[in-house]
Order: sequence, then C-alpha cells, then structure tokens
Amino acid sequence: MSAPLAERIRPTTLKDYLSQQHLVGENGALIAQLRSGVISSMIFWGPPGTGKTTLAHIIANESERPFYTLSAVDSGVAAVREVIDKAKKSDDLFSTKNPILFIDEIHRFSKSQQDSLLGAVEKGWITLIGATTENPSFEVIPALLSRCQVYVLKPFSRADLEALLKRALQKDDELSQVKVDLKETEALIRLSGGDARKLLNILELVVLSEEAKKVIITNELVSKKIQKNTVLYDKAGEQHYDIISAFIKSIRGSDPNAAVYWLARMIEGGEDVKFIARRLVIAASEDIGMANPTALVLANATFNAVNTIGYPEARIILSQCAVYLASSPKSNASYLAVKDAQQLVKKTGDLSVPLSIRNAPTQLMKELGYGEDYAYAHDYEGNFVRHEFLPEEIQGTSLYKPGNNSRETKLKEYLNRLWGDKYEF
Repeated sequence: MSAPLAERIRPTTLKDYLSQQHLVGENGALIAQLRSGVISSMIFWGPPGTGKTTLAHIIANESERPFYTLSAVDSGVAAVREVIDKAKKSDDLFSTKNPILFIDEIHRFSKSQQDSLLGAVEKGWITLIGATTENPSFEVIPALLSRCQVYVLKPFSRADLEALLKRALQKDDELSQVKVDLKETEALIRLSGGDARKLLNILELVVLSEEAKKVIITNELVSKKIQKNTVLYDKAGEQHYDIISAFIKSIRGSDPNAAVYWLARMIEGGEDVKFIARRLVIAASEDIGMANPTALVLANATFNAVNTIGYPEARIILSQCAVYLASSPKSNASYLAVKDAQQLVKKTGDLSVPLSIRNAPTQLMKELGYGEDYAYAHDYEGNFVRHEFLPEEIQGTSLYKPGNNSRETKLKEYLNRLWGDKYEF
C-alpha cells in the first residue's frame, strides 16, 4: 500500500523545507544550532500540519545524529526507557552528537511518563524534541519544560500552501502520472484549515478519485469530492486564537448570545474540551472575580465535569457555564490587584517581612523578636484588630480597589468600616 502523499514528499533538507523562516531562515532562532551541530532539547508548539515532525527529522539528518521516535498516543514509560537504554549505548554517547528522541504529541504523556525523561535529558543521554499542539505551559511538567527551549511554529501562509500544492504535483511519482491543471486553490486551502498534511490528503483524494487522464482542479470539483464541508476552524492555528479571543471577549462583554455562538464554532471545529473549560475558569476569575465569586466555583465544576463526561454531552455543560459567566456582573479588580502587586515587587525587591508577623518556631527566633506584638485577630471583638502587615517601606499602599458593582460596593463599605481611611477605596 502506498504511503500518504504528505509522507511521500516529506522534505529531508532545510533547502526544501517550506515556511517557519523565523526558525530556519537566515536569521532564524534555530539556524545557529543547526550550523554548529550543537542541538539543545526543545519543544515545537504549533498547529497540526505545520512541519513539526519534518523539522525534527531534518535536524537529525543535518546534524548526523541517531534518531528515535515515539508517539505519546501509544508509548508508555517502558518504551521511553527502552529508547533511553539504546541511546546510552550509542557510539555517540560521549560526543556532542548524542541521539535525538522525538516524541510526537508530548502533551499526551502523563506526569510519570514525562518524569521518566528528566534524567536522560539532564545527563545528555538524549536530545529531546517534543511536538505539541497544546500550550506546553499547561501540558508539560515544569521540570521538563525548564530543560527545553520552546519554539512556536506558525500556521502556513497561503503562499506556502500554494507552493506545497505545486511541489506535490511536480515531485510525486503517483500524481505525476495524471495531468493535473491546478486552476483554483481556494477550496483546497479553505477545507485544509491551514493544515499542510490535510491539504495534501485532500489533493490526493480529489486527483485519484477522477478516472480521467487529465484533472482540472476547481473549487467546485473539490467541494463536490469532499462531501463533509468541515467548519473553518484550525484547532491550534490562527482560527484557534481568533475564536477563543472572540469567545472570551463576548463573555467579558456580557453577551451570552455571542458567547454561545463562538462556543459552538469551537465545538463544531473539534476543539479540545479541556482547552475551552480551562479558559472559562480563567475568565471567571479575571473578568468576574469578586463581583460574583460563585462564577469561579461553577467554572471549576465545569472543568471537572467535562473531563468526566466528554463530548457530545459536555457541550451542554460548557454552554451553561458560558451563559452564566456572560450574564454575571463583571470586575477585574482582583486581576489588577495582583498585576500591580507584581509590579511593586519588581520595583521594590525583597523587602523584609515585619518582625511581628514572622513565624517563631524556635526560642532563638522568639528572642530575636519574631512574632513579638502580633495581634491575633480572633482575640478581638468582631475578629478584627488593626495591624500592619506590609513591609515598612510600602506601608499604606493600596493594591486591591473594589470594582463598581453591587457585591464589591458592599465589600468596599465593609473594608472601610474596618480600616477607615487607611486605604483609599
């Protein structure tokens, strides 16, 4: 059986590699490593069909390194250890050309599977190249992420996709047996969603399904051959970011109609249920916050529920949460508070903790004044007593400023009763 078209014309050198010039162009982020042959562990993050696997193969070829590959879908800890053992026995173990281990869909590895890579990466037994369509900040454990450089692969441009189509028709032996006139490309590119592999699959399907010796590729022909006109949505590319942005802004703007529409676009496009639910949790805190603290509780319950339920029923839970968040009063006061606090920390550095609120587990610490004069709030009427908790240099600084909504208005009145004019709310 013949290999798919994408595999048959997969480039093996940088010269033939399309797109990602910010990585492999003249001043690309990867070019210095490729030229020197000293390759560090890295993770490629980008949409499907943007050349992550191909680039890993090219790096191995051009640096003349042994190349091992695993798929996180069907590989466990045992498979990882087996490859690491092979790498340790490699002739190149004590040179700069240690073997490359490529792991596709590394975000699907569990914590224990990712943990099993740490020692080999740390000791240099392997150079890890991982590929993921998911944000590695969420899906890769911090210890492994800190040992890898993350490179973002961008969606193919229209020009790249058209060049890929022409290359396939010129270089593939099977397609070259049919005379193909690439008259129109709009439908091919639209149905591919920017996924180069999918683009080539559609092209091959259309050409080989025609019995004529000459095939004229038109938008009409492509649409006719591809019965399911898939929703224009690239789960990890530009559409991915544009639509999730529209979704969150609709919630922030208190428009449940628009929120549910953009939610439906993501669901129909096959978006990962966890990704949507995670963004709902963030929105519940960032955009609603103290105006309705229950929003975070519901969003977190939604995240747990959809992970248990899955599609198609998860869509109902996501819709309920999106409508609730969009219909809730809004406040970004907590978000602004921590943002301002972080800026203050960067500006003022490591200020000393006041002695009165330091912990004093030992006699020496007590003798040094740790915990001295601390006022225990529960010993006072109303479980409150005025005390200074900020470092001396920034005392009186106001960071949390309650928002203009009914709940935070009451919160503002409560804090003013406690603190008087200590803070300006």
